[in-house]
Amino acid sequence: MQKIISYIRFLFNSTNHHGIHSPFVFDLITKCFYKRNNTFENAAFKSYKRSLLNNHNVIEVTDFGAGSKIFKSNTREVSRVAKHAGIQTKRANLLIKITSYFKPNTILEFGTSLGMGTAALHIGNPNSKISTLEGCENTAGIAIKQFEKFSFKNIDVYTGEFTKTLSTLKFENSLDMVYFDGNHQKEATLKYFNHCLNFINNDSFFIFNDIHWSKEMESAWQEIKLHPKVKVSIDTYQWGIVFFRKEQEKEHFIIRV
Repeated sequence: MQKIISYIRFLFNSTNHHGIHSPFVFDLITKCFYKRNNTFENAAFKSYKRSLLNNHNVIEVTDFGAGSKIFKSNTREVSRVAKHAGIQTKRANLLIKITSYFKPNTILEFGTSLGMGTAALHIGNPNSKISTLEGCENTAGIAIKQFEKFSFKNIDVYTGEFTKTLSTLKFENSLDMVYFDGNHQKEATLKYFNHCLNFINNDSFFIFNDIHWSKEMESAWQEIKLHPKVKVSIDTYQWGIVFFRKEQEKEHFIIRV
């Protein structure tokens, strides 16, 4: 019921590019969000996902986050995880377009899972240096094999509880992009957000998945978009995207994608 109410509210308040007066956001919508995907990029992601859908091996999953609304057991078939818990193809295509548009040099991802989101990030900009965090060793193992199978380079996978892993990572340069998709709890989300703020540059941007997943996540999103360092925030319902451009006036947008 909470998600239904949130979605109705989103539809009532959202707009498309016609209601946008910010040149930066208008270009983002028209030249990125609404741009057609490259056929090769679409095929590359579909091939990666198809490989997982055909994997019927069973793994034991360790979950440090808010748990699953779909799976009742931690023993799961890889194909079912890919089908029910992995990023949707439509959303992956948007992620590809975003990384292709901004071409971030350094990316941090929270929540590797089977590597479908990571694959989208890589396909969008193969030159990006991606650090991706996964709590479950067995799930990360599948992703690593997939990256090797598809010859994806510049990807480092770190396993373990996120807070412990983050404390060991030393980013030599700033983080151009951070994709949060690993822990749908308010306290954890805000903790990781504040940690990553230490590594932003003027062109950095963060994407938060499932901002309307629960009242707790909606509350976290409210705090994030009101943070003084956040200048532009975009709610696409599935994602919350924030930018730190100092030259921008602080604005919030609700966009249908």
